[in-house]
Amino acid sequence: MLDLRNNPGGLLDQAVRVADVFLPSGVIVTTEGRGKRNVEVEKAREKDTEPGYPLIVLVNRGTASASEIVAGALQDHGRAVIMGTPTFGKGSVQTIIALEDGSGVKLTVARYYTPRHRSIQELGISPDVMVAEAAPPLPAEGPGEKDLRRHLRNEAIPAVASATAMAGAPAKDDHQLRTALDYLRAVGIFKSGLEPPRGVAAKRE
Repeated sequence: MLDLRNNPGGLLDQAVRVADVFLPSGVIVTTEGRGKRNVEVEKAREKDTEPGYPLIVLVNRGTASASEIVAGALQDHGRAVIMGTPTFGKGSVQTIIALEDGSGVKLTVARYYTPRHRSIQELGISPDVMVAEAAPPLPAEGPGEKDLRRHLRNEAIPAVASATAMAGAPAKDDHQLRTALDYLRAVGIFKSGLEPPRGVAAKRE
């Protein structure tokens, strides 16, 4: 999981390096000056790329600039599921021109575009899975078997409760993180159900 929530960004080249860790090839970001002059295309390289394990990127309104470049590149290449709320929407590149008195002028010199040539200026990155920062209140549930008087007890309950306590859990108030972890666990359970154990050949009809 890559948590980019409240990450205001940084240097463009560092965003490219982070995205390159997860992408074996293809465009990461394109920058274009006024009138589509000074076009520069940054591409991923296969060397030292991470394996293609499941990846979720958490974003919110505080995700801006360079962190949006990373999220946009991973989203356009289908490398990660973007989860959370829409990002800040800063799709411009600035440079600082130093002045003689020690001050400087911050000048916008280009716009950047995701691999699919999307400009996120003003729009931001829209998550693949929208998850609010706070969990909505749950509706009241009716009684279950365990609520009935003199119900039959499950002998495995103590063992299950103990295993759950040992597993640990994220902070209760971080709804987005808990949801992302649930998604990753679901992927792991789904895959383990499809793949036979090591040393056991798949049964053929």
